[in-house]
Amino acid sequence: MPDKKTQKPEEFAEEEITPEDKDESLVEMSLEDSTSVEENDTSDDAFEESEELDEESKNTDSEIKDQLLRALAEVENMRRRSERDVAQANKYGHLAFARDLLSCFDNLSQAVAMAPEDKSNFDENLKNILVGVEMISKEIDTILQRHHITKINPIGEKFDYNHHQAMFEVPNDDVEVGTVVQVAQPGYLLHDRLIRPAMVGVSKKKSSTDSKEENSVDKQA
Repeated sequence: MPDKKTQKPEEFAEEEITPEDKDESLVEMSLEDSTSVEENDTSDDAFEESEELDEESKNTDSEIKDQLLRALAEVENMRRRSERDVAQANKYGHLAFARDLLSCFDNLSQAVAMAPEDKSNFDENLKNILVGVEMISKEIDTILQRHHITKINPIGEKFDYNHHQAMFEVPNDDVEVGTVVQVAQPGYLLHDRLIRPAMVGVSKKKSSTDSKEENSVDKQA
């Protein structure tokens, strides 16, 4: 049999790398590097933008929270002011009415004070009228006290310019100077607020002129 010729492996010559091939490879590498750098820059920019958005969101949340707290504080202050105003109105709302009523009550009290205690000599009808006036005066006084309107009758007390109004001075060495010795008209308080000061006479030391006048009056008597 004829011998089959065995095929020899082909010999491949080594390829030579030219300068042009080197330049092309360098260009490709530079392009790849620049692309990777651009991708890194883009990711960094996106991260920075995300941080800025987070910071803006936090600032916005803080501002909204601050505005809400301020609004709540303002509402609370308004509520407290309203409650205080309502309490003041309930407590002192009838002060003007009480002031106007007191002048009528003063006239009624003076009429009662002028009536004699012994009414046995009076006609029965007149006696009943006087008793009725006294009952009305006592009832009004009770109503005033019920509404926290109290009388200021400072006989023997030290003069207080907050509640008293001095109308005249009375020479008197038996009491301390500045003591109320006469009340021309009583004053009134509504709770702790003054409706009307008491019109009073205040004591002062006797002078030599006052002593002479008293002696001359006693001699004439």
